[in-house]
Amino acid sequence: MSLEQRGRGKGRKRKPPSEPPRAVKAAPPPPPPRPPALDRPPIPLVIAVVLTAILEVLDITIVNVALPHMLGAFGATSDQITWVLTSYIVAAAVVMPLTGYLSTWLGRRRLLLLAICGFVLSSALCGMAWNLESMVLFRLAQGIFGAPLVPLSQAILLDAFPRERHGQALAIFGLGIMVAPVIGPALGGWLTETYSWRMVFYINIPIGLFALLLSIGYLPQRAIRDIKTDWVGMGLLVLAVGALQFVLDQGQMRDWFNSHLIVVGTIVAVFATAAFFLRGWNKPDNIIDLSLLKDRNFITGTLAITAYGISLFGWMALMPLLSQRLLGYPPATAGTLFIPRALVSALTLAITGGLLIRLFDARYLVAAGLVMTALGTILMSHYSLYVDYWGIALPGILAGIGTGLFFVPLTAITFGNIAKAQYDEASGVYALMRGIGGSASIAVVSWLFVRQTQIHWNELSAHITPYNQALVPYLAQHGLSPYSPQAAPLVTYEIARQAQMLAFNDLFWFIGIVTLAIIPLLFLMTRPEKISLVPAH
Repeated sequence: MSLEQRGRGKGRKRKPPSEPPRAVKAAPPPPPPRPPALDRPPIPLVIAVVLTAILEVLDITIVNVALPHMLGAFGATSDQITWVLTSYIVAAAVVMPLTGYLSTWLGRRRLLLLAICGFVLSSALCGMAWNLESMVLFRLAQGIFGAPLVPLSQAILLDAFPRERHGQALAIFGLGIMVAPVIGPALGGWLTETYSWRMVFYINIPIGLFALLLSIGYLPQRAIRDIKTDWVGMGLLVLAVGALQFVLDQGQMRDWFNSHLIVVGTIVAVFATAAFFLRGWNKPDNIIDLSLLKDRNFITGTLAITAYGISLFGWMALMPLLSQRLLGYPPATAGTLFIPRALVSALTLAITGGLLIRLFDARYLVAAGLVMTALGTILMSHYSLYVDYWGIALPGILAGIGTGLFFVPLTAITFGNIAKAQYDEASGVYALMRGIGGSASIAVVSWLFVRQTQIHWNELSAHITPYNQALVPYLAQHGLSPYSPQAAPLVTYEIARQAQMLAFNDLFWFIGIVTLAIIPLLFLMTRPEKISLVPAH
């Protein structure tokens, strides 16, 4: 070894052989990525479940416009043709609260696919009905298969979106559940006038098949649990809901409690309901988990959506009567009166679910929605026989803003503390009560309309005498005098129109007050922490 090499060796500091080599610190493992289904739910799945909700809700109102045409086709009376509506509503109401049980028993995917297939098939059969009996039978089937569609759609959307994005999910769901019933009369009127009343049923076939294909491809499987069926609880529930719906649907036509059938139905509904709750309150395997009612937000929100049915469905029941029977609008034109409110509701739903619910306390948004809905409805109480198209539509637009502000925040509060495993069951109860609210509103509004019309008729006719200073000039405009033979029919016709108009005004005022009366329920709600104010991502 040369001297130069030795010098270089002396300058190096060697490590002792016993010293172990230094360990290199490993980088911490990256956090596991969130499942894509939670961050970005598949768009086809969202479309599928919204379409299924639209199918069920749309079918309640789209048929109303076609009833006069069915009446002639089947040779039925006015009382008999109402069974086309009643059979569907009662069947859906009976099955809807069983959604949670059926979802657990069959599996969510299997139940949804079965419901869509059954609904499409029964819709086709309704379109081919050859008499009233066959139509009622097929409508019963349509109601049975259609009942799980709305609760399952809501549960699937809430399950697919994370909690902080539930506002967006509910806005999407609201587009179907709140806007579809409003568009229904317009679509039904156009289909009936342009094609045939049978088209209001056939329109369900392409929509249902499209939703079915999307659901088959994108709806995930869920484990099926083997559960014990509470047959007694199921029987009590079916009896209670069925009897209640029968009373609400038939009460007006049978003069309410002057009918022995309505009295018996009421007694059955009351006692079956009491027995169901007393038996199942602390029963863990009850057909419906009644522990849901121990959540203050859930029970308060359910009561609020039930009462809001009077505002929404009461208005929907009155508008065709006002526009077609009193003001003489053709069905297609009368149906378009619903469109401005529907469009505004859809826009407000999107803004509320995407932005406002993350910026404001949801309870304040619900209160604002109730005030706007009530204000728009009370403005309708100033309609007259000479009101024009936009005079009718503009108050509806104001009420539509209220609907958009109300639905998303209320549902978010109601389901804010509900576990995901209970979504199907909670959605079934929530949808049932919304439907009962709608049925109750139609029954109450129909009864009050007849009552108020008679009251105003008596008041107005009392002033018709030959000495009434306004009567002589009115008859003179038509070339008549108080003693002309044609005078009495003309005056009678005018009194009837005025009495009905005043009755409509009374009912719009009543609906507005009932809407405002929901606000005190908001003081019983707590602000759930799980409605996150973190911007959605």
